[in-house]
Formats: sequence, structure tokens, C-alpha cells
Amino acid sequence: MPAPAFEAPQYRAAGKLDGKVALITGGDSGIGRAVAVLFAREGADVALVFLRQERRDAETVADVVGALGRRALLLPADLQRAAACRRVVSETVKRLGRLDVLVNNAAYQAHQPSLDAVTDAQVARTLRVNVQAMFTLTREALRHLPPGGAIVNTGSITGLEGHPELLDYAATKGAIHAFTKSLAISLVDRGIRVNCVAPGPVWTPLNVADQSAARVAQFGAGTPMGRPAQPEEIAPAYVFFASGADSSYITGEVLTQLGGGTVAG
Repeated sequence: MPAPAFEAPQYRAAGKLDGKVALITGGDSGIGRAVAVLFAREGADVALVFLRQERRDAETVADVVGALGRRALLLPADLQRAAACRRVVSETVKRLGRLDVLVNNAAYQAHQPSLDAVTDAQVARTLRVNVQAMFTLTREALRHLPPGGAIVNTGSITGLEGHPELLDYAATKGAIHAFTKSLAISLVDRGIRVNCVAPGPVWTPLNVADQSAARVAQFGAGTPMGRPAQPEEIAPAYVFFASGADSSYITGEVLTQLGGGTVAG
């Protein structure tokens, strides 16, 4: 509490994604939810990938998207499984007719006090969800993305500056940043842009779920603005990168959003 803000009442849409279809992993809550709503406001239909136990949250997003006059396709899936990654891409194209934007946003993290506490099982899960799934989803999406298509990855300040309690998570975010830059170079001749949003602290379930109440109360206090971002403050960057009208000359970029911070590694 309070619930993350995702509806961005000050945002003014301009039809930047009219007729587009976007696939958003982790689309049921946090940043993914806010991105789905802004994409719909910009005219896109959205496919939302989420864990089965989060269906109620995903249905909430679908209701908002539907009220905006756009379609929302709900795709429960465990992205640790390569077959599930392939399925959500194929279902998106089959049921929504095309794919123009892929948002690799789903992630797993667990705070640990030291490297000794980070088990092999935790490392494997973090890598499967945060990195391996991204590779599989992107490979499958590239079978369908047209020239002018876009891939937007979710990175993190932890992948640039590190974090003493998120060793495996920070390592995967650094990998996402490097993947973004490498894939952007690889795809430039195909006219597909690849960019990354790397926020600082954001008020999402992922970031506070395994923390004590005392620590949650101080979450984001170390930023110059003295608070975490709300998802609705981060989501416009995804619109920017998804829209050829805004960012046709930008690819391979890792954009930080740090609440006033100016040093990012």
C-alpha cells in the first residue's frame, strides 16, 4: 500500500501506435501494466503474458484496455519453459493478426545478504526468467516483426551500478543491456529497432515483495527526488521507443530513469 499508479492521467495520447500489436511480458502488474495501458491509449492491441496465479491482476489490465476500445489477449505462461515462450508469440500472431512490438519485461528477483546465500537453484531461475526467456521470445518474435518493428527491454540501474543484495538479478540486467546493444546492431539492416529502459527504484510488487515493512517504507528514499517512481512515470519511455514517430533514429540505447540521479556506472 498504496497500490502502484498506472493510469497516467496527465498523459495525452496521439495515436502513435494505431493499428499495432504489442506483446508485453509481465503485463499484469507494475511497469508492464502501465505500459499496456499507455499502448492501448496510443491505439495498440496488447497481448499480456503473466503467471497463472496472477490472472486476477491480468484481468484488471484487460478490463482497462477493453474500456479504451482495444483488444487484450491474456496469455498465462511460465517463461522458464522455452515452449511457453514460443507459444505466447504464436498465439499473439494467430489471435491478434500480427506483431509489431515486443516488450521483454518479465523478471524474477530475490534479495540475499551475500553470495553464499544465493543458491544454484536461485541463479538458474533468475537466468531462465530474465535472460533465457528473453532470447527465446525475441528469436520467435523476429519471425514476425516487420521493418519498423520495435523491441523494448526492461533493464535496471542495478545492471549499471550493481547491488550488494541482488547479485544474480543485477548480473542478468547487465546482460540485458549488452543484449540490447548487440541485437540493435544485428537488426539495423532489417529496420527493427532495439532499445532498453533502465529504471531506478519503481513502486512495483517485484521490488518490495520480499522486503520487511521497515525497508519498504524507505524504498526509493535515496534518490534525489526522495521517492520511488510510479509505473505510470516509467511507461511513457516505452511508448517513445515503440513509436517510430518518436524514435525512428534511436536504436541500441539504454535509457536510465533515476529520479534525479545522474551517475549510472
